Amino acid sequence: MPAFSSYPTASRLDELKHNVEAIRSRIAAACARVGRDPAEVRLLPVSKTVPIDRLRLAYAVGCREFGENKVQEAHHKAEATADLEEVRWAVIGHLQTNKAKYVARFASEFQALDSLRLAEALERRLQVEGRALDVFVQVNTSGEASKFGLPPEDVVGFVGKLSAYPALRVRGLMTLALLSGDPARVRPCFERLRRLRERLRQETSIGLEMNELSMGMSGDFELAVEEGATTVRVGQAIFGARTVPDSHYWPEASPRENAS
Repeated sequence: MPAFSSYPTASRLDELKHNVEAIRSRIAAACARVGRDPAEVRLLPVSKTVPIDRLRLAYAVGCREFGENKVQEAHHKAEATADLEEVRWAVIGHLQTNKAKYVARFASEFQALDSLRLAEALERRLQVEGRALDVFVQVNTSGEASKFGLPPEDVVGFVGKLSAYPALRVRGLMTLALLSGDPARVRPCFERLRRLRERLRQETSIGLEMNELSMGMSGDFELAVEEGATTVRVGQAIFGARTVPDSHYWPEASPRENAS
């Protein structure tokens, strides 16, 4: 798994095309190792701190979905690229309830649902907007205090209560693994999420398909694919290493920011 500093900046069309194609090839190879169909795995480019001109280049090489950690940054970029057809925005980072109104206005997907208070706030705003929203429940499978997400033991009960929020279309689960170069430490985080989804599927009272597993980032997405990921969130391996801290680029960045 490469170190983040090993990702060169991709600022030209050919560089972005090469990176996207290389990642898709690695996804296909990981699928082949475990007998999966690569079509089952969605590549979600994470454009955190990436300027608009490079997003347009990514669009030109075929990217139609982008993930953002901060809702204000995502909203700004959605407005700045409104002329591009078929672009969808996924908010993948922790969300304060007072920011739910922004997600409800423009996002197609929210991957960090971890409280009923936030579910209620999103439901209220979505009802006002007349929209529905695909959501993933975030699970802290690493047990680290630095990460957001529900403890695995709380997820079944939490998901069982989400039927009270009809504007939230629950698609599956999301996690962030330990940030480590040791696959033996990283893989169990993905295994826990997959097993948790299997348990949820067996809970007939929940009444949800729970098909999706969003897990894996630039440094570990191949392990995630081998463990059943249906969405991998890849930023730096596409766009290059980030050269400025999130807090400098976007003032409200949190120390528990989800990486990519």
